[in-house]
Amino acid sequence: MNLSIPSVQLNNGISMPVLGLGVYAPEQQQEVGQAVEAALAVGYRLFDAAAIYGNEKEVGEALRQGGVSRNELFVTSKVWIDDMGFDATMRAFEKSLQDLSLDYMDLYLIHWPKDQHRKETWKALESLYDQGVVKSIGVSNYYQKHLEELFVYANVCPAVNQIELSPFCYLPEELDFCKQNNIQLEGYAPVVRGQKKDHPVLVDIARKYGKSTYQILIRWVIEQGAITIPKSIHPERMIENAEVFDFVLDADDLARMAVLYDNTRVAWDPREF
Repeated sequence: MNLSIPSVQLNNGISMPVLGLGVYAPEQQQEVGQAVEAALAVGYRLFDAAAIYGNEKEVGEALRQGGVSRNELFVTSKVWIDDMGFDATMRAFEKSLQDLSLDYMDLYLIHWPKDQHRKETWKALESLYDQGVVKSIGVSNYYQKHLEELFVYANVCPAVNQIELSPFCYLPEELDFCKQNNIQLEGYAPVVRGQKKDHPVLVDIARKYGKSTYQILIRWVIEQGAITIPKSIHPERMIENAEVFDFVLDADDLARMAVLYDNTRVAWDPREF
């Protein structure tokens, strides 16, 4: 099987797939390489890594063994909060690049908006972008207040903002702010690590479309105009997660899902930074 996953164009003209594989798997590090190889085999091309995940060497080895040409891949990594600051970020990037066995990164993000060093870290990303070793730069877990601060000193507008996004963690004003500023949203944890798979509203909507509740949640994120990166180490689940381009949620179902917000999160709340 070879999935057909559409792409979107970022604000710098680079194309990015709208669905990819997240590789955060703290309890399953041994399986990460196999998961990446399986994802490549079924048609995934976007892989979302990060230094803090502790598995970039495994991801890099799997990408190298996967038989897919480099120009077809879209690989993301992120600088962790302990490595922020100009020089530290430059060193962290070089380590990630080496661990992933790449000669350039498709997207490099600030992982969290840590109070100190945000400006110096962004300047390091701009330097990497200017050097051409990163094709696009962006941020992760930035809300409007963090972006407004960044706009004061940024020479390059972030191409992507990666935030936790599901109907249960849905702040429309944050999505709107990114859209207004031509920043592509990328939503992580779309299926809330399974916590909401039996929610009665999702079960009812899933039955209507002949889909799983996970597929309904992934489709919902895509219909917000966001890229999404559900995590899985199981090939059959990866295929299921990508079988979301053959239906569209109607207005009534979107309205029902728009009121599910209860601030359920799997990660920290950026409003606390």
